[in-house]
Amino acid sequence: MGEGGITLRELDARPVTDLNGVGDARARALAAAEVHSILDLLGFYPRRYLDRTREATVGGLSIGDEGMVLVRVGTVSSRRTRNRRSLVEARVSDDTGELRLTFFNQPWRADQLKVGMQAVVFGRLDNYQGNLQMTNPVVDLVGDRTGRIVAIYPQSETAGLHSWDVDGIVAEALRRVMKVRGLSDPLPGAVRQRYGLVGRSEAYQAIHRPGSLHEMGEARRRLVFDELLRIQLALVQRKVDLERTSVGIAHDVGVTALLDQFRSGLGFRMTAAQDRVVGEILADLARPAPMHRLLQGDVGSGKTVVAVAAMLAAVQGGHQAAVMVPTEVLAEQHHATISGLLDEMTVSDPATLLGHRPLKVDLLTSHTTAGERRRIGSQLLAGGVDVLIGTHAIIQEGVEFGSLGVVVIDEQHRFGVEQRAALRDKNRDGTAPDVLVMTATPIPRTAAMTVYGDLDVSVLDELPPGRTRIATTWDADAADVW
Repeated sequence: MGEGGITLRELDARPVTDLNGVGDARARALAAAEVHSILDLLGFYPRRYLDRTREATVGGLSIGDEGMVLVRVGTVSSRRTRNRRSLVEARVSDDTGELRLTFFNQPWRADQLKVGMQAVVFGRLDNYQGNLQMTNPVVDLVGDRTGRIVAIYPQSETAGLHSWDVDGIVAEALRRVMKVRGLSDPLPGAVRQRYGLVGRSEAYQAIHRPGSLHEMGEARRRLVFDELLRIQLALVQRKVDLERTSVGIAHDVGVTALLDQFRSGLGFRMTAAQDRVVGEILADLARPAPMHRLLQGDVGSGKTVVAVAAMLAAVQGGHQAAVMVPTEVLAEQHHATISGLLDEMTVSDPATLLGHRPLKVDLLTSHTTAGERRRIGSQLLAGGVDVLIGTHAIIQEGVEFGSLGVVVIDEQHRFGVEQRAALRDKNRDGTAPDVLVMTATPIPRTAAMTVYGDLDVSVLDELPPGRTRIATTWDADAADVW
């Protein structure tokens, strides 16, 4: 369905009470699950699916097997054990056999399981005193629904929300939506074809009432694509808004005395990747719009050297730099490393007899003494501290910079958007410093664009001579993978 279809915004404006069968009681039950609009309802996806063509049977399970079976409740009883624990027992069966479900300390199961009701149970089959038994299995009630694939929704006994109730309401919503105009699809046909995506109407229909698990998978793929696209567009819009509304600092990157001194004192040549990324950063710094860049590289790839080069470009022009890290240990490590890299370097200072002074690197954490904090605060505001390294203490009230030019944030995922924004607001004149975010987490470029959509991405894909490449692996069975 194309441009003439119903938009998600329109569905969000329609309450679930517009649907037949949703009165005040059901509306309250749905509200407890944060379902208020028809859009919320269509986004209330099943938590699992029962494939009736592949389901196990009671008679087909062996002792020790874990399985999911569709059964009908025969009897339900409850009592107290000798140690006063509640015990609910239910006899259930299918056409191939019978088993007992035993629930300890779940007295509400006696009200949930009704004689004659169909339920999907998942658990480990044991033999107890000659009886087949599952102890504390997962139970989903499916009512009397039939069909090849049965969608099972999150349910709440407390709120009185059951899977079959949700299924019926969703069916009514889909019927009403598809009968009128279907759903508007903002993705052009060429884009859907390029990525092999089904249409939006088809996706919502199949995620709730799939004809096969393959259909469900294709629907899920399209809906995930839409969700990631919305996130990406929001992040890109935030970046555009920042660049349009923020007044940045156009650094004079043509003056490279400090950077040249730093390079010559390293004792080794930067890699081609480091040179390339430094060039990308300097190009950003020269622009009046504030930089927002992600620097990604393995441990040992030389991210710190690149970050120092960026900071020196700011210090060269009379500005300051800050490095914010998530832990005090990391702050101390960065302070030691960066102090060593900048040892014996000097910056211009007309107030001194010789016209220059040592480049000053300071450390600020929650363990910094009150006296030391006052000294740092005074020198920071006067421009006497060139590089400040610290934890979240840097963004606390009372920490003010004379002119903050570059901010380096290590491991961005440990800081919230508000903390990053607090650093941007540290300059009294309203100018926004340039921001460089560093991470050692290997992120595929497409995922990086999604997670860090408000940042440009630079990658250090080359290790300095003598460094061993880090081998990163992932478990395909793990849930939390990119």
